[in-house]
Amino acid sequence: MAGAKTGRRGANLTENGGSGFDAGSRWTFRGHRNIHVTGSWAANETITHSAIFAPLEQVASDLHGTHPIAFYAASIAALIFPIVLILLEYFKPVGKRRLKNGQKPKLPPGPWGVPLFGNLLKLKGARSDPDQKWLRGLVRHGEMATAHVGSKTIVFLNSKRVVSEIIAKRGGATNTQSPMPMASGVVSHGHRRSLLMTQEKWAEPLPVMHTLLSGTALKQYGEWHHYRYANSVVHRIALGERLAKSTKDLEDLQNLVTIFVTIFVTTTGSSPWRAHWEKLDRWNYDVYPSWWAPVLEQIRRGTAPPSFARDTLLHGDTKYTGSDDDAMYVAMQLIEAGSDTTREALHIMADVDGVCSVGADARLPTLADMDALRYVCATAKELLRWRPIFVITPDHVASQDIEFEGYHFPAGTGFVINAVVVGDECDSPETFDPDRWMDGHETDIAHGLWQFGGGRRICVGYRLAQRSMFISIARLVQCLTSSLRYNSRILNLEATEEPFLVKVYVRG
Repeated sequence: MAGAKTGRRGANLTENGGSGFDAGSRWTFRGHRNIHVTGSWAANETITHSAIFAPLEQVASDLHGTHPIAFYAASIAALIFPIVLILLEYFKPVGKRRLKNGQKPKLPPGPWGVPLFGNLLKLKGARSDPDQKWLRGLVRHGEMATAHVGSKTIVFLNSKRVVSEIIAKRGGATNTQSPMPMASGVVSHGHRRSLLMTQEKWAEPLPVMHTLLSGTALKQYGEWHHYRYANSVVHRIALGERLAKSTKDLEDLQNLVTIFVTIFVTTTGSSPWRAHWEKLDRWNYDVYPSWWAPVLEQIRRGTAPPSFARDTLLHGDTKYTGSDDDAMYVAMQLIEAGSDTTREALHIMADVDGVCSVGADARLPTLADMDALRYVCATAKELLRWRPIFVITPDHVASQDIEFEGYHFPAGTGFVINAVVVGDECDSPETFDPDRWMDGHETDIAHGLWQFGGGRRICVGYRLAQRSMFISIARLVQCLTSSLRYNSRILNLEATEEPFLVKVYVRG
């Protein structure tokens, strides 16, 4: 038969839609798109779909009878394989998905990862590595390095130049943030708007916080740094009164902050572990009112002192239109952040009980001395460069496709400032040298320093953090001297108990 091929059992497979019936055990496949199979046992009888796979069924039956373990293993593999393929496709990082034109995005090189997880495990280990070997190793890929973390594509920015280009100059296209549904939603009643991805939902609280924490507004609260530090200063600015909370209240708030920062990002709204986070949400919601309710009552009675809450959040002339719960979360986020980040940066000094003046006529430095004490300001910047609080800053997500120096970054790509590498971009990076910041911008802690992020997503409280650090450093330097027998690389990673390895002496 012309154009026929002989298959198993002597079957002739007729190509190009051959017709006719072959006697004996030979089969003829005929037709074009609709294939009919006929055999000698019944002229022109159409074989069913199951009949086509009958040999496979026979093989499976034989395998089940002779090798049951192999049969079940093959069955499980056949079931799992398509599921794995579906998961890999569903969680494919944005940087590996094809563009509308069918091509893949052109991204900077980066480290190899494992299927599904990408570089997640490496990144997790990097956070607890005092030497940050993995983060430092990214520089071998260039000024930018691409990593895939689950379904996310992250581009690490390894130089000041590309940080300035991507985060600052292109801030309009990189001003969003990765979604954190657990942190901003489930655990926070949906009110932690600083953790929301969309710029639109953050558009109202952001300028309100900037108004509070701008340089001009902070002058009004400057004298409060004389009395209390960190939490108390922010508490008075936000709520208008000195801190008078019990140890239990302070412990609850600190535990809330500590647990909150351990929340792992998940995008599954019906996760089986959701009940755990909803329990944390109820606890979170129970802690906040003990701080907020007394202030709210004073404002309503007209007896509240000047504060951010009274004069901005709840003032009748303000443009802020959020609910009371929204206002509570905005104010309490300021207290959380202001209480914790400064403590982390200086926790090697934070356990020193007091500050003592030297000489009968000595006075403590004040915020009014910042311009005169520029070396102290430079010391604060050098501290944050030398041992950064955050080795990886929160990501800035592209809200649109970005073309940059031959690379194509699709919308959804995250950009992360590699603070360790960027901070080392100087002469003798391991040397603590405040002189490197004596460039005329000493009093601007964000100039040349990316520890607070940048662009439109810069930390709204960076000026307050600068003032807190200035007061601490200036007064410690004036009143105390110290010696340290400790590995400075792990200051941010280990908590120490008494007796502390820091030796502090009162200056004579």
